[in-house]
Amino acid sequence: MNKTVLITGATGGLAQALAKKLVIGNWQLVLVSRNSEKLEEIYGDQHTQITADCSTIDGVKHLFDEIEKRSITLNSLAHCVGNIKLGALHRTSEADLLDCISTNLLSAIFTLSSFISHLKQTSSDGAAVFVSSAAASIGIQNHEAVSAAKGGLEALVRSAAATYAASNIRINAVSPGILNTPASANLLSSELMREIAAKQYPIKGIGNPDDVADLMAWLLSEKAQRVTGQIWSIDGGFSAIRPLVK
Repeated sequence: MNKTVLITGATGGLAQALAKKLVIGNWQLVLVSRNSEKLEEIYGDQHTQITADCSTIDGVKHLFDEIEKRSITLNSLAHCVGNIKLGALHRTSEADLLDCISTNLLSAIFTLSSFISHLKQTSSDGAAVFVSSAAASIGIQNHEAVSAAKGGLEALVRSAAATYAASNIRINAVSPGILNTPASANLLSSELMREIAAKQYPIKGIGNPDDVADLMAWLLSEKAQRVTGQIWSIDGGFSAIRPLVK
């Protein structure tokens, strides 16, 4: 099995955790970020590093042009591009709304489309895993923009999985609650805020990116060869169960 994976949003906390897991499993990594300096700061001169903006068609075209130019054959994609935009819808600016949709949904559409084209051109099987959010499946106050974007992402995963199953291309997503990563720093900026956030979940606590990375690595592996079109909740039961209130 060719074990070469494209990790987008590679400077984020979850992507870093996944990269560490996959290196242990002898994967070859192609790391992508808009910030070349941060890529180098985190990973040094290790792995293949490409600077590109996956939220634009031109950015994704540049990414896959570079992949072709470097004669890289991918068979896996871990799309970790995303952001968190919170606030009541009527108070969300047009710029913030468009940025949220572009970063969380359009980047996934553009990247998946080019990844599948790459697999077709190289006659490769493949697997892709995306990052959704518990907010896509349960109503959460002030999450309208990100809920809409991640809901669209989940619909994309299911439809694309159906389209490309016959080509042995598997497409899944993980759906975590709040994670202890830099992206959530503003939401966890004090002990009181951390305590309040942790209490939201039936299994109380803040999510560990290593746990989500373990699930993503499994979904990309041959052990998950019969798994496609699935959204894997890893949110302490938040989106599925209501605990007994004592």
